[in-house]
Amino acid sequence: MRVGDLFEFKQPVAPSTKVVLGIAAWCLLLLGWHWAATWGGEVSPLFPGPLQVLGALRELFFERGFASDVWSSLTRIGISFALAALIAIPLGVLMGSFASVSAFFNPLVSAFRYLPAPAFIPLLLMWLGTGDEQKIALLMLGVIWFLITLVSDVTSQVPQDFIETSKTLGGSKRIVLWTVVVRSALPGIVDTCRQMMAVSWTYLVIAEIVAATDGIGAMMMRARRFVHVDEIMAGIVVIGVLGLLCDLAFRALHWWWFPYLRRRGN
Repeated sequence: MRVGDLFEFKQPVAPSTKVVLGIAAWCLLLLGWHWAATWGGEVSPLFPGPLQVLGALRELFFERGFASDVWSSLTRIGISFALAALIAIPLGVLMGSFASVSAFFNPLVSAFRYLPAPAFIPLLLMWLGTGDEQKIALLMLGVIWFLITLVSDVTSQVPQDFIETSKTLGGSKRIVLWTVVVRSALPGIVDTCRQMMAVSWTYLVIAEIVAATDGIGAMMMRARRFVHVDEIMAGIVVIGVLGLLCDLAFRALHWWWFPYLRRRGN
């Protein structure tokens, strides 16, 4: 492929080219980071380079039991997102399918969508204490309202012709909802969950900075007290890697569940 072809509007890019470009982007980022950290000849403890962060990661995992903190954060993310999905997906499907349900719930969902989840921290601390329940509830509040809205939008885009054809063939509302609406919207719902999982990770540190004894965020707050910037940046790297792995898992699930989309070239 010529260089000029890479900048054609909406021109498809070969998978091998995507891999090369992705690797090049990461290499440039790491080189720029290393250059900025070593500018002047000596690495500042307030702005460590990638090698210093890599050393901090090695120490955290092999000498200080950081794996247990990572597992605690993964557990909180998994439980909170599962609870949010169990509520948001059915409600979003009903709102996208029936205008009356949308008219009832949409004013509430729209209002709560604009409330920042951290604003609920004082209430959650009073209601749930300082344990995992408070952290899981905060992570859940950070995604559930947006997830309801996005699932509703995806469901509302199911072609009306599909529904009318099913009703003409004698399908009841329950059958049409499950076999037509849900199954037609399911690829978009899975993709929506993939996007909202990224938002869930962005709230992790906020959830774990208040009275937390374990977790990635708690480790980063301990490192802040002792001005260990390399450990703070190591925690950021770990969150980014875990978020990327979750994204890849959702992409693999989408690829496995919906092979017919691949056959269409999507």
